[in-house]
Amino acid sequence: MSRGGGAGGYDRHITIFSPDGHLYQVEYAFKAITSAGITSVALKGKDCAVVCTQKKVPDKLLDPSTVTHIFQLTPGIGCVMTGLIADARAQVARARMEAAEWKYKFGYEIPVHMLAKRVANLAQVYTQHAAMRPYGVSMILIGYDDEAGAQVFKCDPAGYFAGYKGTSAGTKGQEAMNHLEKKLKKEPVLSVEETVELAITTLSSVLSIDFKPTDIELGIVTKDDPVFRALSVAEIETHITRIVERD
Repeated sequence: MSRGGGAGGYDRHITIFSPDGHLYQVEYAFKAITSAGITSVALKGKDCAVVCTQKKVPDKLLDPSTVTHIFQLTPGIGCVMTGLIADARAQVARARMEAAEWKYKFGYEIPVHMLAKRVANLAQVYTQHAAMRPYGVSMILIGYDDEAGAQVFKCDPAGYFAGYKGTSAGTKGQEAMNHLEKKLKKEPVLSVEETVELAITTLSSVLSIDFKPTDIELGIVTKDDPVFRALSVAEIETHITRIVERD
């Protein structure tokens, strides 16, 4: 039996570069995100930021209210996690801890970009220690900043993070990005309703699915209500009805 492994044995250790400069274990972590079978999108409007993701309940016996990919990290910051859900919960717990520590130390809530930076820094550490493995998740954070307005940040398993106007992660992430790029090219001024509906239609068109309200989850922060919250099924239904009527 060959002990070579898929990439000439260089995928055996996370800390070893292959001769062509690849860290295969980190690349496999990205693969774990795309093969989880979920696609998420996030974008910001004029005075709001929205995250939207698929909700798949894998078993008829599961309680659907316990299945979620959207989490609140601080009162004003929420995130959508794409990839391995157990890894996602571990990363969310760590992000909440970091946010609580910041509040205790400095007396005010952590800004979105600082939390994104901290999560990304921790993810980077996991790529350089042999005793650890990277989390197989992509975290997209949203929040509303007093100075900078609506914010969207994405962190990946390699430890890279950046701010976005609109972004996506997961199985059809690239297609969703292309769709958002076209829609946001002319820099439209999007109201809260338009932002939510663009998120839903992006997901719907790249997956070629007509969603029922229970098939998706949405999280939102707005200027008027900067507290992160997940939309209820009734609210999602209202938006889907408006999209159907508009089309």
